[in-house]
Amino acid sequence: MKRAAHWALYATIPVAIYLQVTHQHLVWLFVIACLAVLPLAAWIGASTEQLAHRMGPTAGALFNATFGNLAEMIIAIFAIRAGLPDVVRASLAGSIVGNLLLVAGASMVAGGAKRETVKFNALAAESQAGQLILAISAALIPALFFRAAVQAHRPMLIHQVSIGTSVVLLISYILGLFFTFKTHREALASVEQPVPEPEKTWTMRRAVLLLLVASALMAFVAEGLVDAVHEAGRSWGMNEVFLGFVVLATIGNAAEHSTAVMLAMRNQMDTALNISMQSSVQIALFVLPVLVFVSYPLGHPLDVLFSPFELLAAGLSVAISAFLVMDGETNWYEGVQLLAVYAIIAVAMFFLPA
Repeated sequence: MKRAAHWALYATIPVAIYLQVTHQHLVWLFVIACLAVLPLAAWIGASTEQLAHRMGPTAGALFNATFGNLAEMIIAIFAIRAGLPDVVRASLAGSIVGNLLLVAGASMVAGGAKRETVKFNALAAESQAGQLILAISAALIPALFFRAAVQAHRPMLIHQVSIGTSVVLLISYILGLFFTFKTHREALASVEQPVPEPEKTWTMRRAVLLLLVASALMAFVAEGLVDAVHEAGRSWGMNEVFLGFVVLATIGNAAEHSTAVMLAMRNQMDTALNISMQSSVQIALFVLPVLVFVSYPLGHPLDVLFSPFELLAAGLSVAISAFLVMDGETNWYEGVQLLAVYAIIAVAMFFLPA
């Protein structure tokens, strides 16, 4: 049954490409492209893991951290090129919220289902929570600045503020990697047994080839996915921001989401929480600044200017997740609380007026 499901997902890749080439059935193109992203993201993740394993622990961890959100970056770049910055910002905010509430919550439920409490490294979680608080500050300040700039009839100044903020975020991300993998590597180590190495070690050629092929296919599928967003939203009565915040954000990170839940079931809560929190850190401090820089040559500037509801949802997610990880242990009911908050945000986002 599992094997048949895998082949069914693989089959969606050529179907999505065909629908994209022929420009037929845009609603079905959106659905099929969403499904096609899943195996492609899994291939990118598997090849990245294999390459990281061959590079050694430190360099491999840096490589894995850098390319962990490659699938989402590809989708976002095509959305920027299509002139959909609101969808991109909603997708980024949705990824942060989804990682901290949906993924972490599901991991806590899975890990605590058969255990009274599950322990993890509180210092590592606290360190990542601090980086996320920095990210929320970096999103809040440009929003307040833009309000003042509009009142002064100089709204275009938000471009300079966005670029400056992106530079600071990238520097902070690089220093955070140095802190995590160099100066405080022992202090941030897992409290449980390390994650086992990949069952099968690939050759370097196979890993690189799969990464290149999967990335190329992802680019093609992402273009069709973005082209069909507007038509799918109109047909289903959904606003594009909801599609970006919930649907695209969940699809773009589906592979690592499932990995986190499976690791939590094996009592690898340190790694599961690291996936959810570190992925959010990558999006806020690395992916967002890179997309800001890329957006200007594409002719559609992506400013660090999130909507009030997106700021509220992301800020609330960071606050509640930071509070729950302070003691270094969790249980299944804390996971239920995170899932409940995510469900409330998703419902409100669905009915949010344009």
